Amino acid sequence: MSGPVQTTANFEVRTLAFQMPDRGGGPTGPRIRVGRPSRRVRTLFMTLGVLAVLAMLFVMFAGFWTDWLWYRSLHYSSVFSTTLRTKIGLFFVFGLLMSAAVGVNIWLAHRLRPPLSAMSMEQQSLDRYRMGIAPFKKWVLLAVTALVGLIAGASAAGQWRLWLLWVNSVPFGQKDAEFHKDVAFFAFDLPWYRFLLSFGFAATVLSLIAAALVHYLYGGLRVTSPGARATGAATGHLSVLVGVFVALKAVAYWLDRYGLAVKSSDFKATGNWTGLRYVDANAYLPAKTILFCIAVICALLFFATLWRRTWQLPVIGFGLMVLSAILIGGLYPAIVQKFQVEPNEQAKESPYIKKNIEATRNAYGIDDSKVADYTGKTDDKAGTELRQTADSTASYRLIDPSVVSPTFQQLQQKRKYYQFPSTLDVDRYKDAKGKDQDTVVGVRELNLAGVPKRNWINDHFTYTHGYGMIAAKGTSPDPEADQQGAPDFTEAGLPTTGNPGGGGLSTYRQQVYYGEKTNQYSIVGGPQKELDYEDNGEKTTSYKGKSGVSLSNPVNRAAYAVAFGEPQMLYSGAIGEGSRILYNRTPKERVEKVAPWLTIDGDAYPAVVNGRIKWVVDAYTTTNGYPYASRTTLGDSTADSLSGQDRSVVAQQNKVNYIRNSVKATVDAYDGSVDLYEWDTKDPVLKTWKKAFPGTVKPKSAISDQLKEHLRYPQDLFKVQRELLTRYHVTDPQQFYSGSDAWQVPDDPTRKDGSAVPPYYLSMKMPDQQKQAFSLTTTFTPTGRPTLGAFMSVDADAKSKDYGTIRMLKVTNDVPGPQQVQSKLNGTPEVAEFVRNLRGTDSDIEYGNLLTVPFNGGFLYIEPVYARGGNSNYPLLKKVGVSYNGNEPAFKNTLPEALDAVFGEDPSDGQQPPDDSTGKPSADPTVQEALKDAGEAWEDSQKALEQKPQDWEAYGRAQKDLKEALDKAAEAEQKAAEKKSGSGAETQNEPQGQGASNKGG
Repeated sequence: MSGPVQTTANFEVRTLAFQMPDRGGGPTGPRIRVGRPSRRVRTLFMTLGVLAVLAMLFVMFAGFWTDWLWYRSLHYSSVFSTTLRTKIGLFFVFGLLMSAAVGVNIWLAHRLRPPLSAMSMEQQSLDRYRMGIAPFKKWVLLAVTALVGLIAGASAAGQWRLWLLWVNSVPFGQKDAEFHKDVAFFAFDLPWYRFLLSFGFAATVLSLIAAALVHYLYGGLRVTSPGARATGAATGHLSVLVGVFVALKAVAYWLDRYGLAVKSSDFKATGNWTGLRYVDANAYLPAKTILFCIAVICALLFFATLWRRTWQLPVIGFGLMVLSAILIGGLYPAIVQKFQVEPNEQAKESPYIKKNIEATRNAYGIDDSKVADYTGKTDDKAGTELRQTADSTASYRLIDPSVVSPTFQQLQQKRKYYQFPSTLDVDRYKDAKGKDQDTVVGVRELNLAGVPKRNWINDHFTYTHGYGMIAAKGTSPDPEADQQGAPDFTEAGLPTTGNPGGGGLSTYRQQVYYGEKTNQYSIVGGPQKELDYEDNGEKTTSYKGKSGVSLSNPVNRAAYAVAFGEPQMLYSGAIGEGSRILYNRTPKERVEKVAPWLTIDGDAYPAVVNGRIKWVVDAYTTTNGYPYASRTTLGDSTADSLSGQDRSVVAQQNKVNYIRNSVKATVDAYDGSVDLYEWDTKDPVLKTWKKAFPGTVKPKSAISDQLKEHLRYPQDLFKVQRELLTRYHVTDPQQFYSGSDAWQVPDDPTRKDGSAVPPYYLSMKMPDQQKQAFSLTTTFTPTGRPTLGAFMSVDADAKSKDYGTIRMLKVTNDVPGPQQVQSKLNGTPEVAEFVRNLRGTDSDIEYGNLLTVPFNGGFLYIEPVYARGGNSNYPLLKKVGVSYNGNEPAFKNTLPEALDAVFGEDPSDGQQPPDDSTGKPSADPTVQEALKDAGEAWEDSQKALEQKPQDWEAYGRAQKDLKEALDKAAEAEQKAAEKKSGSGAETQNEPQGQGASNKGG
C-alpha cells in the first residue's frame, strides 16, 4: 500500500497536521489534516508575549531608574555611576574572556576532529548525537559560551571593590616584617591577584572539560576501543590545557608564599593568629618555593607534548608534583612542628609573636596606649578632704540612657504616634554657666503604630515626621519634679523649649523627617497637608526641603509604583505638583548607600548644629589584609548588653585586621542631606577610596566648630580596641605566650544574660590629668577571676588635643571588680529594706550603669538605682549606691549623701529620724534570721566567684538562696508592721514618690 490510508469519516480537524513516516520514506499511519491557529489568535499570543517582555524590562528599568534618581537627589550620582560603570566593565571584560576561552577551545577541538572513516565502533554509537547537533552546532556553541560568560561576568561584577582598591591603591608607607613589601601589596594587590588566579583556574577547567567532551564526541578520545586512546591532535590540545592549569598552580604556589603573612590559624597559646609562625617561615615558605619550581617544570613537560605526542613524561611530572605537595607541603611541616617547635615552642615562636604584637597594635591604633601601674590602694587622707576631691574628680552620670527611655516616653512623648529609641544618647551641651554638661538626649520620632487610624493616606501623607529633641541633665534628677527621681529636662515640651536656668538647646528646626526609627516612605510637598504637631489645636505643614525625588513626572510615578509595589501612586489625587517621595530615611542606611565602601558604626546620635538636628554617624575603613595583624570578628567584638536594642552590631560577622575611624558623617534630620568629612588624614585606605570616588569626602577643615563640639570617640571602635587589649596590652612575647596577664571584658553586673558590660561616656579625669575630660571608659578583670584587672579610658572630646589617647591603669593589687561590688551592694540590709518597701507598692528595682572612676589611688563605684511601678510605670531614680575600693557600700537617696557616708561625713539623709518600723531592720527574730541567711548566701556567691575556674553553678544557687532570704525577710517585716499598726499596709502604699518607697533607705 503506497498511498495514505483514507479514513471512512470525512472531516477536518483544525489542529496540527501529523503523519508517521516509515524508514522507506512513505507514510504508514493515518494522515489527519489540521488547520493552523487563526491569525487573530497568533496575534493575541504575540502581543501578550511582547507585553510580558516589556513588563519585565520596565521592572528592571524601575529599579535602576529609582536608584539613579535617589543618588542624584543627594548629589552623589558619581557614586552610582562609578559603581555601575565598574560593575558593567568587569561583567563584560571577564564575561567575554570566559566566553572566548571556552568557545575557542570548543571550536579548536572540533577543528582537530579525526575523519569519520577512522572512527571505531564506540564512536559510531555516538553518530545520532553528532547528527542531532550538526544542524545547530553554531547555536550550541553560542549558548554554551554565553552561559559561562554570563556566570563569569556576574561573579566578576561582584568584585568591584577589589578592582577599585587595586587600580587606585595608595602605599601605606610601612613594610611587612617578612617579605619587606609595602602593606598595600597585601591589602590591595594580593586580593586582586588571587581573584585573577581563581578566574584563570575556572576558565582553564571549563575549557578542559568542554574540549574533552568535543574530542570524545568526534572521535579524538576513546575509552573502550582498542588501540590508541587519543589522536595526536587531541593529545596536544588537552596537554596544553593541563599545562596551563599546572602553570597557574605554580603561580598559586608563589602567591601562597606572600599569603602566609595574612594567613589565619589557631595557635593554642594565643587563640586566633594571623601571620607566619616558626613552621611557616622554616617549612611552609621553602616548601612553597620548591613546589613552585616543580610546577613550572611540570607545566613545561605538558607543553612539550606538542612535539613529542606522548603523555609519559607529563604524567610522571604531574605525579611528582602531587607527591611533592604531600611530602614537602604537608608531611615536612608536620615533622618540623612536632620535633622542632613543640619541645621548645616558646623560644621558637617568640620572634614571630613579637611581630604579631607589633603589627596588631599598629593595625588597630592601640600602639600608643599609655599603660601605668595602679596600686588600687588608698592613702590616709582626712574624710573631708577626700569628700571634696570626689566632687571634682568626675561628673558622675546618674541618668542612665539605657534605662530612662521609658521615662522620656511617658513624660515627653505627648502623642502616641511619637517614640524615643530604647537606648538614648549622651552628648555635651552648655549649662547656665557656659560650661560643658553631660546631657542625655533623645529625638522624638514618628511611630506609625500609634496613629489613631491606619490607612495609606495617613501612613504616607499625613503622618510623615517626628518633632523635636529632648534633653536632660545627665548628672542629677529634677529636684522640683512632681515625681521625685524624674530627669531634669533642659529641653522639653511640644514644640520643645529650653530651660534657661539649665542651659537648653539653641533654636533649631524641629521637624524630624529622617531618624533611626523612620523606616517607612513618605510623600510630601504635594496637595495633601501633613500633620506637624498638636498643641491646643492641630498644626499642619507642607514640606519645603529639597530632599527626596519629585513625583510630578509620570515616568517617575510609574517607576516608584513598580519599585514599591504601590499602584495607588499612579492614580492618587494626593500626589500632584510638588510631591516628593522620601525613603531610605535612617542615617545609617543613607551613609551606607552613598559610601558603600565604609563600615558604619552601630550607634548614630543626634546633635543640634547650626540650628538643625544632625545625626552624627561614625564610619570606618577596614581591611583584612594587614600582614601579621590578628583578625577579629566585628560583630563579636562590638556585642554587649545593649546590642539588639536600637544599636545594631557593626558589620555583623565581617572579619578585619585593620580599622580606622576615617570618616565622620552627618545626616540632616530635616532634608536628609549627607555630608562625609575626612577625619583620619593619614589613613591610606581612605586615600585609596577617595581616588576611586573623588569629591565625595570633604576635607577635615570643612568641619564647623559647632559640629566639632559634638563629635566624640566612637563606641564600636573602642569596643574592638578593648577586646584586642585584653591580650595585646602585653608587649613581651614570653609573657604573651604564657597568657599569665590576660584579661577579659566583665559581664554587665546589672544584667543576668551574661553579656559584656558596655562602655560608658562620662566626664572625668585620670590620675595624670589636671581637669575633667569627656571620656569613654571600661573595665577589665583578670581571666577567670572577678577582681579588677585594669581600667581603660579614651579621651572622647574631638576638640581636645589628646583626642583618641588611650590610657590604661593596670591594677597591681586585689581590688573588687564590678560583679563583686554589685553582689556586695545587693547583700546590704539597706538594699533589702528598699526592695521590701518596693514590694509593698508593686514596684521593681532596676539598676543603672555601674560607673567606675579612678580616685585617690583606688576606685570609686557609682550606681544609680531606679524604681519602676506603683504610681509610675516608668523608672525613676530613687537611690544611689556608692562603694570605695570594696569598702562597705553606701545606699542613699542622693549622690552627695552616699559620698558623705562613704567618706565618713554625716550620714544623715536630711529626713526626719525614722521610727523603729522603717528606719532600721526589724527586731523580729524571723527577719533577723532571714537577713543572716542572706548574708551567708552572699558570702557563698563571693566564694563561688573567687574559685578558679569560677563555679557558676554554685553562684546561681547562692543567688537563689539570697533572693529567697530577702523575700522571707520582706514578708516577715510586713507582717510585723501590720501587727504593730493596722494602717501599716496603707502607709507603705502612700503615693509619696521617693519618700514612700525608700523608707529606711
